Amino acid sequence: MSRDRASTMDDELQEVFGAPVSELYEAAVGHDASAALTRVLELRSFLALTEEQVARVRDRVHADMDPNRDMGELSADQLRFDAQWLEAALEARDGYRAALGELLRTMPPPAQQARPVRTTQLKTTAAVPSSAAPAPPGAGAARARRP
Repeated sequence: MSRDRASTMDDELQEVFGAPVSELYEAAVGHDASAALTRVLELRSFLALTEEQVARVRDRVHADMDPNRDMGELSADQLRFDAQWLEAALEARDGYRAALGELLRTMPPPAQQARPVRTTQLKTTAAVPSSAAPAPPGAGAARARRP
C-alpha cells in the first residue's frame, strides 16, 4: 500500500477517523480492523499512487516546455502521449476520489463498532399428547374446484 505517499484526501481521513493516516494503517493490520477502514485505506493507496502519476506527467511536461530548453528537442508525439497519459491518470484520480468520498459518507461512524447479531431460537412449549391420532389420509389437501 502507498503509506508514505500523501494524498489529497488525507486531511479528510484524519478528520473522519480522528487519527493520522499512518496510525490508520497500523490499526488496519489488526485482526479487529473494520472492513470499512480496510477499504478506505485501499482506496486511499490507489488515490495516492494515481496522484503521483499525475504529478510525474505534469513535471515531465513542464520540463519539456521549459523556456530555456532547445526547441529542437520538442516532440509533438511525446506531448500527445503525455496528454493521453495525463487524461487517463486524472480520470482515475477523479474516480478514486469519488469512490473514497462516497465510502466515507455511507460507512458507519468509526466509533460505532459492528456488534455481533444475537439470535434467539424459539422453543415450542406445547406438548403433543401421545394419544393423538394420526391425521387421516388427504388431510390438508386442497379440494378440486367444481365447475
